[in-house]
Amino acid sequence: MKVGMNLLLWTGHVTEADFPLLGKLKAAGYDGVELPLFDGNADHYRRVKAELDKQGLACSTVTVLNPETNPISPDATIRQRASDRLKWAIEMNHVLGSHALCGPFHSALGVFSGVPPTGDEKKRAAEVLRQAAEQAQQANLTLAIEYLNRFECYFLTTAQDAAALVRAVDHPHFRTMYDTFHAHIEEKSQAATVRTLAPVMAHVHISENDRGVPGTGQVHWAEAFRTLKEVGYDGWLVIEAFGRALPDLAAATRVWRDLFPQPEDVYAGGLRFIREQWATH
Repeated sequence: MKVGMNLLLWTGHVTEADFPLLGKLKAAGYDGVELPLFDGNADHYRRVKAELDKQGLACSTVTVLNPETNPISPDATIRQRASDRLKWAIEMNHVLGSHALCGPFHSALGVFSGVPPTGDEKKRAAEVLRQAAEQAQQANLTLAIEYLNRFECYFLTTAQDAAALVRAVDHPHFRTMYDTFHAHIEEKSQAATVRTLAPVMAHVHISENDRGVPGTGQVHWAEAFRTLKEVGYDGWLVIEAFGRALPDLAAATRVWRDLFPQPEDVYAGGLRFIREQWATH
């Protein structure tokens, strides 16, 4: 098991100004970080990669798509833009040496049709994502699709649907992930969620029910960690927490108040909590 920290707590675009933070996370005991991947070019990410190597940190990344790059759109031009955007993201991951590209890149974030997902939308998503998986294979990268809660998207909102999408894409480099926050909202139990995802699970987000410090809220943590151990998961556990440092992200994640005194409480306390839980179960 390895532990990572999602950098969206501090920034939406990692630059040289964030390099001291990487050193702090390494010193705290982290094995890696999860980088937001929203813009930038290969030269930029080569510099980031050099610093990650210097610090001895591995990385994964997280990205999203918007209405202009929506894989499930009926407009073929928009779906092509989605493919192009995913191709760019995969190329940047290859530069970074990332092991996983995570996120809800199955559909446009925050866009709702007003009805449940249709068969045509599911078919279009599988086609776009299968092409991306082929490209990911060339980059030695795993795509770990993330389902969200029903307040953030409508297309993929349960573990069962996420596993079905993996089967529809039918490619070894396309998998899904487990996020304790979304499962807390949408599922009947953390244990059942882990067991549903286990055959196709490639990544885990450790996130409290209020997006604050893991272990301080209502997520059924003992159940989650115990079942992860039972199914033999031994991959990355990445803390995902959100604050108010980034106004656009705070608005998107509905963070209207401070959820912790300072970021150190999240990454220090969260790491300690994960280590304790993993050892206990």
